Amino acid sequence: MKIVFMGTPEFAVPTLETLVRLEHNVVGVYTQPDKAVGRKQIMTPPPVKVCAEKFGIPVFQPASLKGQEEEQNIRNLSPDIIVTVAYGKILPESILCIPKYGSVNGHASLLPRHRGASPIQWSIVSGDKVTGITTMYMEKGLDTGDMLLKAQTEIGKDETAGELHDRLSVMCASLMGKTLEKLEKGEIVPEKQDDSLSTYAPIITREMGKLDFNKPAEEIVNLIRGFNPWPAAYFMLNSKRVKVFSAKVSSKTDKAPATVIKSDGELVIACADNTSISLVEIQPEGSKRMSAKDYLVGHKIPVGSVLFCE
Repeated sequence: MKIVFMGTPEFAVPTLETLVRLEHNVVGVYTQPDKAVGRKQIMTPPPVKVCAEKFGIPVFQPASLKGQEEEQNIRNLSPDIIVTVAYGKILPESILCIPKYGSVNGHASLLPRHRGASPIQWSIVSGDKVTGITTMYMEKGLDTGDMLLKAQTEIGKDETAGELHDRLSVMCASLMGKTLEKLEKGEIVPEKQDDSLSTYAPIITREMGKLDFNKPAEEIVNLIRGFNPWPAAYFMLNSKRVKVFSAKVSSKTDKAPATVIKSDGELVIACADNTSISLVEIQPEGSKRMSAKDYLVGHKIPVGSVLFCE
């Protein structure tokens, strides 16, 4: 098939690679503009751009898809289908309807659950046991189009968002390949989403990682897993932010939430519902990542003290 591919981050790269490997004719790649990265603000291309250039595919990086210029450019490319994976921009209806086979998106959840920008993280934060990939027709609404194919996977008990991201990116590539094959053969009957079952996965901000020890330990562990590696969950200690990258549910306790109940070789904090949490890997502000055990060797946190998220 003649394809215009739209994607930006590393998550989308396996899908682009698969389309090329399956010998589809990718006539153009749309991706976000290069952006300044790091302390030195070095202009850095998106991973999808790097991949496209490796294959010699023309790359387009408009700031917006609105207006006649980009619409005409896509019409000139005359794709059979537009494929998007984590592009990061809304496609106008005038562009969605250009291709013969429409515009298809690969979304990292089992729709209609977790529509929105951050489905991988919120599936873990929400305590879901399973997730997956949905391919779907794109339409005006946010991830509301008719579903085409799904692939399901269990979420590991200790799996982080970063680990799940890598698995789902490979699944997305495989499912998109199957979707295009079946669409071309007319073997897919699109399925409408049940809006009453929908949930929303909003864009994640750093402040969402603030730990609230007035919640049960399992919920807190899920948030830590879901926000690993970015933006990382955190709590405040002596007015400084301490990031938490891993933790586990600990023993039952009758102490008030946010109370330190153990700090000798292990940092255990009381949570809601008589639960407690043991912090495993942390990163104090201005320091490297380390085990909580190593941190406690040189830093005393009195048992009975109360931690606050300032």
